[in-house]
Amino acid sequence: MENIPVQQKILSRNDEIAASLRQVFDRQGVYVINLISSPGSGKTSLLERILPVLGPRFRCGVIEGDVQTENDARRIARLGFPVHQIITCGACHLDAQMISDHLDRLPVSDLDFLCIENVGNLVCPSSYWLGEDAKIVILSAAEGDDKPVKYPAVFRRAAAMVVNKTDLAQWSDFSQETAIANARGINPGIEVFPLSCRTGEGLLLFTDWLSGRISAKKA
Repeated sequence: MENIPVQQKILSRNDEIAASLRQVFDRQGVYVINLISSPGSGKTSLLERILPVLGPRFRCGVIEGDVQTENDARRIARLGFPVHQIITCGACHLDAQMISDHLDRLPVSDLDFLCIENVGNLVCPSSYWLGEDAKIVILSAAEGDDKPVKYPAVFRRAAAMVVNKTDLAQWSDFSQETAIANARGINPGIEVFPLSCRTGEGLLLFTDWLSGRISAKKA
């Protein structure tokens, strides 16, 4: 009996499509991030805070991924940025084929920055490259500080970790120092940005870092 490595073939095909997407993004000079977190960590809230800051300097767009509803896309649309919702109908992640199929719904040639907000999940999205320049993972103070060691793949592959909801840390057992140490134990080079989308504390450092990367891609 022959064993067929199905998962390997799926990921290989995904990477082929992602490489084609990356060529498109590079040709257009668009800096692309893949925003990953567990549900409720604040992906959309983060976008609601950073897009108005980036907007005056850069042309920004968003692809939203969710199992159901267009709720997050409506939140971004209210800010006046081009956005397209991908409803996965049960799939726990976005893949490169989904992005390729929907990419023409956004004016990519007129963008400097594209954020792909993935389905809320710390496991499956980490395995699928979408042609992005960087994965950014969000960990909130409402979660456990051991998330990096429980779900190491996404933290290993991320360029940056946002520690959101720092204003709630005093009301929980979350240790920011432990979370950062756990993440850097897996990925010593990961950038870390503690912040609060509610209070605005720490947001400037993150938008400055992101602005530098967008500018470098344009150049």
